[in-house]
Amino acid sequence: MNKFEDMQTFVRIVEAGSITKAAEQLGLVKSAVSRKLAELEKRLGVTLLSRTTRSQVLTDSGRHYYKECTRILDDLAEVESNIKDEYCSFTGKIKISVPFSFGLKHLAPAIAQFNYLHPDILFDVDFNDRKIDLIEEGYDLAIRISNLTDSSLKAKKITSIVPVLCASPAYLKQYGTPKTPEDLNTGHVRLRYNLIPDVWQFKTAKGEAVTIKAPVVLSSNNGDYLCEAAVAGRGLLLGPDFICYQAINAGQLIPLFSEQLKNKAVNAYAVYPQTRHLSRKVRGLIDFLAEYFGEAPYWRIT
Repeated sequence: MNKFEDMQTFVRIVEAGSITKAAEQLGLVKSAVSRKLAELEKRLGVTLLSRTTRSQVLTDSGRHYYKECTRILDDLAEVESNIKDEYCSFTGKIKISVPFSFGLKHLAPAIAQFNYLHPDILFDVDFNDRKIDLIEEGYDLAIRISNLTDSSLKAKKITSIVPVLCASPAYLKQYGTPKTPEDLNTGHVRLRYNLIPDVWQFKTAKGEAVTIKAPVVLSSNNGDYLCEAAVAGRGLLLGPDFICYQAINAGQLIPLFSEQLKNKAVNAYAVYPQTRHLSRKVRGLIDFLAEYFGEAPYWRIT
């Protein structure tokens, strides 16, 4: 009888949301995990989970046992981590979810450099813009670009991202270069980036809010595609600087009203579950990314 293994199995069942998913994450057959749970409940003399064919709900005893299990397992993981040689190499697997465009353009080379320094790390990288459930899907961490609201997660800022309003020289020649934000509502067209709020708001010279209502001629959830469309002169683009910076540096896009957008920066965070001990290799990756990008990342447009 291995009580720590029983605790780990129970925690995985709770966090995965089902015995089936827990079995997949543990690399066991469903019947073995179900049997472990039944034996644990029999040994404790209580029902930990109320189970139906479609759901599982923690009992009061189950909630108390889960809380204590996570505390004990985290303490054990911390002890083992602390007694390991501080300079030993990182090993094992890191499963990480990253936004598609930011992941391909910027995180991929950063992860490759980290992997070069620590070749015994096996990465499982999911490039996806959907908001995943880290616990249920068994991820070690995720990179998210947003104002965080999920209190079940811990987070560390790795860098900041500033929105950029830009257009191609050809577009500005055809439609005119706006002198004030109010000009954007007269004779201009927009490209809509679905991951940025559809309502564009700026301030007039008097500090009054102005909403941009120029018609949308193209929408997409992919910023790289819209950046190419902007370079081709299709319309105004309000997008993140990490996508537009190369075209701007090459003179293919011209930034507009940059000073007004500096205070609209959002942060990129590495997030991970509160209930999970942060392994040394994952903490090392997070610290590496924060240093790699920093407060003034290489894509910042000055």
